[in-house]
Amino acid sequence: MLVGEKQVTFDEYMAMPIGAPYQFIDGCLIDWPSRTLDHQVALMNICVAFANYRDKEKDNGAYIIGPTEVIFDDQNSFQPDFIYIAEDRLDIIKNYIYGPPDLVIEVLWEKNAYYDLRPKMNTYEKYGVKEYIIIDPIAKDGDVYLLKDGAYYLHQRAKKDEVLNSVILPGLNFDMKEIYK
Repeated sequence: MLVGEKQVTFDEYMAMPIGAPYQFIDGCLIDWPSRTLDHQVALMNICVAFANYRDKEKDNGAYIIGPTEVIFDDQNSFQPDFIYIAEDRLDIIKNYIYGPPDLVIEVLWEKNAYYDLRPKMNTYEKYGVKEYIIIDPIAKDGDVYLLKDGAYYLHQRAKKDEVLNSVILPGLNFDMKEIYK
């Protein structure tokens, strides 16, 4: 159990009202207060980059902004900031997402950074999320982690004046200056 958090069952978690300010990590109910303005501005600019990419590439995968429930197992159900699911895997989408997206983006903020960088990242790795992007509005940078042989490795770190490049979606680029404007 995560220190200081309340252990609940998956059924108890899913019985909570939609929009309740929690995530279910390692069998624990984690308080997830509303996001900061910097978080939301970065997320909006990420969505703009995805919309431009989708229009240009005519990719028919699913582009989903959080909070949307992504269920991994009976101990882990998260609401990532943004997910992409390839067209050939759209069958994992029902009323929630059942299984790993192909790409997950998390925008850090002081209340969630530990969870996004540790237990959630470990779960994404375990269940095969191919690409995990971390956006850090405080440092004004971003990281791309790729899955290789069942483990994540840091593929790229882009500072505030650089461009972060997706690997599984070639041509999807995030200009850090644009993300943080």
